[in-house]
Amino acid sequence: MRALLRQRRSGVRAGVGAAAALSLVGAALVQPGPATADTMPASGVPATVSADPLPTAQVNGVVWSMATVGNTVYATGNFTKARPAGVKEGGAGEVARGNIMAFDLTTGKLSTSFVHTLDGQGLRLMASPDGKRVYVGGDFTKVDGKDHNHLAAFDTATGKLIDAFAPNVKNRVRAIAATNSTVYVGGNFFNVNGKSRTRLAAVKASDGSNIDTWKPAANDDEVYALAVYGDRVIVGGRFQQLNGEKHVGIGAVSATNGGTLPWSSKPIPAKATEPDSAGKYGYSYVTDLRIQDGIVYGAADGERYHWFDGRFSAKASNGDLVWLDNCYGATYGILPVGQTVYAVGHPHDCTSLGAFPETDPVTYHRTIAETFDARGTDKAKPGTNSNYSGQPIPQLLDWFPKLGMGTFTKQYQAAWALTGNSNYVAMGGEFPNVNGKAQAGLVRFAVKASAPNKVGPEAANVKAPTVAKTSTGLKVTWTGTWDMDNGWLHYEVLRDSSTTALTSVKRLSKFWDEPSMTFTDTKAAKGKHTYRIRVKDPLGNTVTGPASAAVTW
Repeated sequence: MRALLRQRRSGVRAGVGAAAALSLVGAALVQPGPATADTMPASGVPATVSADPLPTAQVNGVVWSMATVGNTVYATGNFTKARPAGVKEGGAGEVARGNIMAFDLTTGKLSTSFVHTLDGQGLRLMASPDGKRVYVGGDFTKVDGKDHNHLAAFDTATGKLIDAFAPNVKNRVRAIAATNSTVYVGGNFFNVNGKSRTRLAAVKASDGSNIDTWKPAANDDEVYALAVYGDRVIVGGRFQQLNGEKHVGIGAVSATNGGTLPWSSKPIPAKATEPDSAGKYGYSYVTDLRIQDGIVYGAADGERYHWFDGRFSAKASNGDLVWLDNCYGATYGILPVGQTVYAVGHPHDCTSLGAFPETDPVTYHRTIAETFDARGTDKAKPGTNSNYSGQPIPQLLDWFPKLGMGTFTKQYQAAWALTGNSNYVAMGGEFPNVNGKAQAGLVRFAVKASAPNKVGPEAANVKAPTVAKTSTGLKVTWTGTWDMDNGWLHYEVLRDSSTTALTSVKRLSKFWDEPSMTFTDTKAAKGKHTYRIRVKDPLGNTVTGPASAAVTW
């Protein structure tokens, strides 16, 4: 849901109502794992990449979609310039890039061999399975001055536009999925190569001509995402009907003839039949789909307050639900990497996962990571969110880099897209900074072995402790802090100017649940004393807080 459309409510999580009743079948659970995960997780919990932003090429607008082939990341969106990391807009090294560009995933450096211009914004990038091509779809009608209506392809070996692939799609392409011989597209078009199509089409990879045996229809609204699994094309978007049958937001069709195939779960609620207090009809839709190891991971956005806009995963073969994450706050992009699933959007209430609650004013978290498998059930109480209460949920992981809110699109978001591999995760969007440092539109993060690992405990939250005299000594009391990519922190108590710890306490520390701790110093000499708290993460990053008021013992 767009941030500006949020209507502030009380802390009670409102159900979406009988009009949006769901059937979530085929759910399976595994036993709950340990309570946290990060760059150095406990046994059985997947690790995340570090929260350290790596130097990455930048853009002067917004990145809507990205795709990775080898070590090259292709990015598309709405921008006219690209520049190296650390360079201000208009600075030295800035070059022209027309809504599409490429950079190196391992170094972050801008590609000088992939230089093209789309005459309109690009909305989706997708690589062919063999990695020989990358396809782009969007609002453009020309590429490098040549006619390529809303869909084009590039050779990843040479970086050149493939002139022979020139389908004529008459309106916006927002979704792409591909085999090595066929390109499936979705969006809001009704004609491809002069033939009628209803928001879905398939063309030959060789020349972009129609595959006339594939004519499914998203009957009533736009297609946003596609994914191919064997003989199944999974379709996600705003539609309420697929091939004339009720399929709300997601369904599957045959990759050969477009006929409807079974899809058992229904994670997306039907559009509201009655308006809310503002006269608007709430609805949810799928924004992104990714498949890994036979599981499809989906991102959703909900328009109007408290409609479903979290994440879900299901078996690609039949749609059986694996888990459903009902955190409130739109999800725009999703990326499974091994056992970790990354997502971008603006979650602001994850009490359904037993995690951070809504704040007043609302706090938006632009990044999130969780397990690929289910590790519990939805914590919402029956009646407050009856459609999702008790459903299988993933485990939220400790990975919360800070992205600044962008203004380019006037939607006031941060990241819109994700890509990467087993060593790096890249984000694209409209954010102006990452962790408070200027970095516009693109950023990379690496696994611990390749990262600086310099992000430590939040210094601003390390306050002076309070000290009270007791019969046995001086009692030191303090509240913990948190860390963007480590859950377990060590807290040490220092007396006066000494750097030698009197004690060390290890506590699980979350920004929504900072632990309270006490220590009684029974060995202090007579006289006045002050105390400080020193906090360390597992990688040795250390923060020392201010001294307490002096207390006489």
